[in-house]
Amino acid sequence: MFKKFTQEEISGQNQVKASVQRKIRQSIADEYPDLEPILDELLPKKSPLIVAKCQNHVNLVVMNNVPLFFNVREGPYMPTLRLLHKYPTIMKKFTVDRGAIKFVLAGANIMCPGLTSPGGALDEDVPAEAPVAIMAEGKQHALAIGFTKLSAKDIKAINKGIGVDNMHYLNDGLWKTLTLN
Repeated sequence: MFKKFTQEEISGQNQVKASVQRKIRQSIADEYPDLEPILDELLPKKSPLIVAKCQNHVNLVVMNNVPLFFNVREGPYMPTLRLLHKYPTIMKKFTVDRGAIKFVLAGANIMCPGLTSPGGALDEDVPAEAPVAIMAEGKQHALAIGFTKLSAKDIKAINKGIGVDNMHYLNDGLWKTLTLN
């Protein structure tokens, strides 16, 4: 999704009204309850919140010129990898085996066998169409953020095909974008 992302792909940036800002904060608080204690620090109520509209119906939530969250169309907000590395406990985690790492880092979707083989692991209670952190076997930090196509139970049962859409991964365009001008 963000493979070749550059700032030129941003079609517009708008400071959102207070009511929209409250909706965004509430949506993020509902999706990531572990962020609740630091949400005022991340998205201060009095500071201007910018939503940058990008190609492919992607919206970036920007605070102080730093992208913090993104969503596609009206889907759930997902943290950027930089934010996830600061607060690693906020998302459910799937772990891929060592053989899948290079493919995930190239932007490939996560296949079910890479999650169910020895070295892979799943959080059991993850439903379909939910954001998840993709961890690598033996590594401490997430290497990608994905959106599940199947529930964790279905991934284990079916064990073939794409289990998770890779949305954002290390060294993609969004990772390289430290700030927006």
